[in-house]
Amino acid sequence: MRVDKWLWQARFFKTRSLSAKVVTGGHMRVNGQKISKASHSVANGDVLTFPQARKILVIKVLAVGDRRGPATEAQTLYEDLTPKEDPVPRGPGADGKGRPTKRDRRNLDLMRTSRLED
Repeated sequence: MRVDKWLWQARFFKTRSLSAKVVTGGHMRVNGQKISKASHSVANGDVLTFPQARKILVIKVLAVGDRRGPATEAQTLYEDLTPKEDPVPRGPGADGKGRPTKRDRRNLDLMRTSRLED
C-alpha cells in the first residue's frame, strides 16, 4: 500500500494530500531510510518516522487497512514506538502547580543545555 494512503487511513493526517505533503517534503523515513515519493509502498513490520504537529512519531506498521474507518479501527493498524518524554517540572518546588519561578527557569535552561552538549 502507498505510504500516503496508509498514513491517511491510520488517521495521522486529516487528508491524503496532507500526508503526501509530508512524504514529498522529505520528512519521512521508512526503516531508517529517507523517502520522498508518496507512492513508496509500506508493508507489515515497517517502521515509519515522521513529524506530526510538534512531535516526531515512530510508528510500526502492524496491518494494512482496507478503508479509512473509525479511530478505534485505525489504532489497530500500528504500534506507537515513540519514546516518552519526561514532563517538564513546573511551579514552585517543581510540584507541577503554577508557573515556574525564575530559579526554576534557570534550572530548566541548565538542564536543556547540558542535554545538548552530551
